[in-house]
Amino acid sequence: MVTSRKAGPKGETAKLTRSFGWIAALGVILVLAGVVGLVYTAAATLTSMILFGWLLLIGGAVGLMHAIQARGTNFFWLGVVVAALNLAAGVVVIRRPDAAAAALTMFAALLFLTGGVFRLVGSVVVRGPQFGWTLVQGAFDLLLGILVLASWPSSSKYVIGTFFALALLFDGLGLIATGYGGRRIVGMVSERLVDERTAANESGEPGAKPVQPE
Repeated sequence: MVTSRKAGPKGETAKLTRSFGWIAALGVILVLAGVVGLVYTAAATLTSMILFGWLLLIGGAVGLMHAIQARGTNFFWLGVVVAALNLAAGVVVIRRPDAAAAALTMFAALLFLTGGVFRLVGSVVVRGPQFGWTLVQGAFDLLLGILVLASWPSSSKYVIGTFFALALLFDGLGLIATGYGGRRIVGMVSERLVDERTAANESGEPGAKPVQPE
């Protein structure tokens, strides 16, 4: 019983260390996928659109099942319509990923344009403490929207894929940082606990547990 009690914290520490290690490994995989996507942007665009289409199909199927379960209520017809739209959009995206990428690229460019204009106008009118940063953001969004629209529809072959690859890259870096930082914190806490028990054992405090060698 005493051995199991002493081995418990060590087992929990090892489990936490392994968990953070898996998080870091997943981050490495995402970073590699992001780098490959940045190199092959056209393939990344096609892959992201196909994944988006399947997500729409799955969401439509799940929504349809929820609507069927809620038949007889006011939510039924609304759920059926939304599920049907998701299913139809998913089929269109999977069958014509190039056209869907072109439409999404146009939509993204318009968002950049409108967002840039609003940020520029808002920063000039308000002139708050973040005036310079907001002005730079607005100018960058406006320039990006103009560049994407200027080369549309050829830009649709790489814009969506670039965004998708960058999202994978930064998510992977975040997971690597989380896993590495978590492993360091767990190691520091374990070392501190061992040091405290060692100090208590050497001082001869009553009730101190002797430190067993690793």
